[in-house]
Amino acid sequence: MIQPQTLLNVADNSGARKLMCIRIIGASNRRYAHIGDVIVAVIKEAVPNMPLERSEVIRAVVVRTCKELKRDNGMIIRYDDNAAVVIDQEVTASPTVQRLKSLYSESFMNITANMIKTFMAPI
Repeated sequence: MIQPQTLLNVADNSGARKLMCIRIIGASNRRYAHIGDVIVAVIKEAVPNMPLERSEVIRAVVVRTCKELKRDNGMIIRYDDNAAVVIDQEVTASPTVQRLKSLYSESFMNITANMIKTFMAPI
């Protein structure tokens, strides 16, 4: 579960290393973001000489959470860290990168960020 002020790793090669969640997009009273949700975040750490810089406000899609994900068949999936993928600010919300550095769950394919699954390998 991702809430405001949560630090996340970046699972792509956009140039950002760490993000801090500012807001969860979707509803005015949502407390937590789960896998597949879009968040507004600020970059806390960035790689030098890359397009994204520190303290830049961006949108991202959550791809991994430490909170367990329960499947219908009884399997529980838990990740070691919280991670997100940087997306464009426009309505298209396409990823800004060519390569993602992590795995994703099968349930992520059925959620809002279908355009990202082409860059990642499933578990």
